[in-house]
Amino acid sequence: MLKIRRYQPQDNATVKALHYAGLKQFGAKADPFHDNDLDDIENKYINNKGDFIVGILNKEIVAMGAIRQVSNQRGEIKRIRVRRDCQQGGYGQMILSKLMEIAAKLGYTELCLDTVANNTPAQRLFEKNGFRETHHQKVGYYDIVFYERKINKKGG
Repeated sequence: MLKIRRYQPQDNATVKALHYAGLKQFGAKADPFHDNDLDDIENKYINNKGDFIVGILNKEIVAMGAIRQVSNQRGEIKRIRVRRDCQQGGYGQMILSKLMEIAAKLGYTELCLDTVANNTPAQRLFEKNGFRETHHQKVGYYDIVFYERKINKKGG
């Protein structure tokens, strides 16, 4: 069973490796500008009306995700990754559900997120959880799909 807990500083190297493996899986590349949040997770997420969680299976981090503040009412879900050999096990759903619960506790009533257009598994996950596509936008080399949804006080 996947155990979910808050990110700890000693997780950093594993979290970065999981992030970069996830990018590579869908043809994206590391970008020091867009990925610099991973160098300061505590201040970019945890200490800034957000959170960063990891999913642990057999004492190894196999999943992760984060939420950060956009406005007093709106949070942005970021960095959902599941190790490739652990995909299709429901771990992405577990991370997303926990982030939505955390978002509600933080007082957010709206959530947004995005993914690359060729990441259809993520798109299916988001849509299954009530996120609706708002638009596509070219960001650098990538076609990005943006989503949003409202949440209630329990995260649903």
